[in-house]
Amino acid sequence: MLKRASQLLLVACLVPGASWAASDPFVGKWKLNPSKSRFPDEMKVKAAGANRYAFDFGAGTPEIIVADGTDQPGIFGTTLSVTVEGPDTWKVIRKKDGRMLLTATWKLSRDAKTLTDLYRENEPDGSTLSMDYVYERTTAGSGFAATWESVSETMNSAYELQIQPYESDGLTFISPEEKQPRNLRFDEKDYPNGPDAPPGSVHSGRRVNERTLEVTDKTKGKIMNSHTIELSPNLKTLTMTDYAVGRSRPNVHVFDRE
Repeated sequence: MLKRASQLLLVACLVPGASWAASDPFVGKWKLNPSKSRFPDEMKVKAAGANRYAFDFGAGTPEIIVADGTDQPGIFGTTLSVTVEGPDTWKVIRKKDGRMLLTATWKLSRDAKTLTDLYRENEPDGSTLSMDYVYERTTAGSGFAATWESVSETMNSAYELQIQPYESDGLTFISPEEKQPRNLRFDEKDYPNGPDAPPGSVHSGRRVNERTLEVTDKTKGKIMNSHTIELSPNLKTLTMTDYAVGRSRPNVHVFDRE
């Protein structure tokens, strides 16, 4: 859900000024290659009383929700609802300001050892991100209450990423996952994240070398995610590896140059 994502060395070679922006090898249009990408996920569901559950989707702050189908306060100004459609089926919906952000249908296997998640996220540009997950139970529990780790992630939507020059040596990243383009500078200074980010959320970026970028997201001084963006030697493949604090496995997005 709020499907997730996110390390440090020193800059080697930096070519400043407009000439760098004009020849930056990251600039261009890129298409996600779902067959080479991985989106491992973990979620925790704990019983918190009669028909009440604590949901932790990786943000570090559990959301306590009554599974009665009503919209209830969630993280980052959203609402979360959970509808019990049957003993082995739940419907999960997240909204913000009344707008549907995502829906997910969870279904338990007969032995309750695996959970399938049909995840559909409504993107700001009107498109739908479609993913099918299969999770395995990794802790004891009954029903949906357990820690679940994905063993299979099937991306049904191959979206496009655009990268454009920004200021003297920065880059703008444009994708359907973001409401607004993300402008990144690579001077290792902290800059505020967008209006939908948690309060006190900032990012910093740096160029490790001509084919590798690193971006770090922090909230109130605490590192939450780090991202490595790397070009292949032939400059035809871009790999974004996202490390999130508290998660053992990173998300890996692999793009082909269009």
